[in-house]
Amino acid sequence: MSDSSIPTLPPPGQILLVTDELASPADFILYRSLAAHFKGAAGKSTSARCLVVSVSGNLAKWKAVLTKSNVNLTQLIASRSLVFLDVASTHFTPEHDSAATSLRPIYDQIRGALLEGEDTLVILDDLSSLEWIGTPGIEVARFTRAVCALCRKSNVMLVLRQHVITHGELDDLLRLLLQLCTYRVDVFPLSSGRSGSVSGQIALHLGAGRRETDFRPIPRSRALLYRLTDVSSIFFERGTGAGVL
Repeated sequence: MSDSSIPTLPPPGQILLVTDELASPADFILYRSLAAHFKGAAGKSTSARCLVVSVSGNLAKWKAVLTKSNVNLTQLIASRSLVFLDVASTHFTPEHDSAATSLRPIYDQIRGALLEGEDTLVILDDLSSLEWIGTPGIEVARFTRAVCALCRKSNVMLVLRQHVITHGELDDLLRLLLQLCTYRVDVFPLSSGRSGSVSGQIALHLGAGRRETDFRPIPRSRALLYRLTDVSSIFFERGTGAGVL
């Protein structure tokens, strides 16, 4: 097994769920997906497009990291090949109900972006933070279902990230995501903590929403290890150091 054992992108119209924990953030998986999407489009007849929906809105970090992978986000944004949507500047609280937060403007922007090109990737980072900033859980669940249905109907690739607070405890939103996704990339820390040579572990689970799959599940008991470097990620099996991403 190597990095090729972990899907970089879901098939068109399907969903890749990425879960992580506080001690092992999966930012690198999202960067990997975006870079692969644009690099894989070289020579294709259709132009690659990507919509990143970010709760943190940290575009500067995305630019800095993807530059090391020779992906120029500034140029992609200028050409409208990439749209970076900062959720904090888009979602709003209706005047008639100060306790309710609507995610409809975000959904509308996603729907509008999907009309611009066929070879499209949507990255939603991340759903759990929508609840943390005060959006009711039922609204987040409704939004999630709507976005997943929209991407399936439009044959668009969708990558979702969800933070897991306590391993083994499934909240309502995570249960929903497991029903909708094709694959779940499960990023989690070493039981002994992070070391200089190993940053964490990655398992792969098949979701209930899968159709046909080219990937075999990797249980936590046989998880790949990964190490983060300044310019890339390295995946390898226990007892080896091979498998450069």
